[in-house]
Amino acid sequence: MKNPLANLPLVEPGRLLINIPVPMRDGVELSADIWLPPSKFGDGPWPVLLLRTIYDNQEARYIDWTRYFNNSGYAVVLQDCRGRGDSEGIWNPYVCELNDGFDTHEWIGKQSWCDGNLGTFGLSYPGFTQSLPASLNSKYLKAIAPIASQQDNYGHHRVNGVIHHMVCFAFLNMLGKSMQYEALKHFDQDTFFYELPLYTAMEKVSATHPYFKGVLEHEKFDEWWSNYSLINKYQDMEIPSLFITGWYDSLQNENFKLFNGWSKKSKTKDAREKTKLIIGPWSHQIAPWGRVMMGENGEYADRVFGKEALSDIIHMHTHWYDQRLKNINTGIDDEPPIKLFVMGENRWRYENEWPLKRTNWTDFYISSDGNAKNVKGKLEIHKPLEKQIFDSYVYDPKDPVPSLGSQYQTYDFCGPHDRSKIHERSDVLVFQSEKLDKEIEVTGPIKAIIYVSSDCVDTDFTATLTDIEENGKAIALTEGIVRARFRHGTENPKLLSPNKIYQMEIDMWNTSNLFKKNHRICLEISSSNFPRFNRNLNTGGNIEKGYEIKIANQKLYHGSDFSSRLILPVIPK
Repeated sequence: MKNPLANLPLVEPGRLLINIPVPMRDGVELSADIWLPPSKFGDGPWPVLLLRTIYDNQEARYIDWTRYFNNSGYAVVLQDCRGRGDSEGIWNPYVCELNDGFDTHEWIGKQSWCDGNLGTFGLSYPGFTQSLPASLNSKYLKAIAPIASQQDNYGHHRVNGVIHHMVCFAFLNMLGKSMQYEALKHFDQDTFFYELPLYTAMEKVSATHPYFKGVLEHEKFDEWWSNYSLINKYQDMEIPSLFITGWYDSLQNENFKLFNGWSKKSKTKDAREKTKLIIGPWSHQIAPWGRVMMGENGEYADRVFGKEALSDIIHMHTHWYDQRLKNINTGIDDEPPIKLFVMGENRWRYENEWPLKRTNWTDFYISSDGNAKNVKGKLEIHKPLEKQIFDSYVYDPKDPVPSLGSQYQTYDFCGPHDRSKIHERSDVLVFQSEKLDKEIEVTGPIKAIIYVSSDCVDTDFTATLTDIEENGKAIALTEGIVRARFRHGTENPKLLSPNKIYQMEIDMWNTSNLFKKNHRICLEISSSNFPRFNRNLNTGGNIEKGYEIKIANQKLYHGSDFSSRLILPVIPK
């Protein structure tokens, strides 16, 4: 794709104001850089786009976006959040963004260069700095556009009670007021993630961040999580939102919660009916917004998505904000609310709701001769005739299944990776369909229901959906994990009785993929996905302070008595 900034002129004198103090209600001043449009757009006032970030308001990609927004007639404010960069105060992650965001909206709206119309932008944490203060409804804020954001962190940092390890490394990055990018490039991350106990692991590098300590201590969805969650704030929302994510984004599941909450529960008709969701074949790191881009033909890990995957992130914003802030009819209000990319078919399509109303929920049953770790088992629509068969494997926390593909939040290992080598492990059970005699589209939430036992009082079970191509590549699509003690939810943790059979339900998040003719649908079952998720030590002890390890002997039951199965949202053609 051509660089839209290639021919932009330098910023004119007087059009860039650096380190401008923005006062908060408690007297703390937050630092902002103000970029005004070039003189060809007159002396203002103009609509304004705001980025509030914990990373760096001089981050190169956002400077690039800012230059383009300026040359589209928008003033842009790039602000360091409280306690970050050049801003004063102490950073209280997520919580402080409610009032600081609102106070910033109010300050901008009263400036002579603002025409009273404000929108916001930004990825990941800067996505949340948009959505949370929107609930306070500054009269100047007309719309937001969070990329890869979340409803709250319980679904991201503590996935159904399991610790998402990427929060650990993310907060290593943020132990100071500035990012630690360069130093951590030289740090042995692999060894770090094996450190036990988790509670003191970070101390080997620096002082443990209070937020990370909180993630470890609060395994239930209690007030520590809920006091900044959006789950009870949708009814306060008065403006529409454009949510942007990717099938391989570590926050994709949160974006479906955001879209459904905003479009169904918001206070105003505008907010409900004009809210949009865009989902591409992207990850948190590799996307139109990422530091690393796909190749010119949409090359990404072990699959090519084609030029259609190379969407223009700047155009997404101007298409949205020209309508919302400039009252230019861009046609976006006439588009259906969801725009999704069907992988495999490699084309975009509009939809009206999530899940899709026309979904044919289809059970694919697990079966084997009891040797699925040596010979691949079967995945078929018909229930097995045998009453009870089981496959077994050993889970050793000292040798966990390595994270590879799907929504793992790292550049090297995220996305549509080939997992065929993973299938060779003795602790991974593989079940696959026969070669498909016709294509099958799967679009929607994915779930596995399995019947299992363990000789330990606590353990984990994981599930991964892959698309096995004709060449044998097992392309990762999506995955999930359940911690046995939380099988009834984190409000009611209960240990296992060893060797008793239990039903476990694994939420595998969402995907959209066309399984082509002669491909196979494949389900993996195991007990670890590391370092994406923390290892279960199988002892039933305290998760954050435990260091003793026990090997678990696992059994997966199937047959007519125990209908272990994969539930797929098949879309009729």
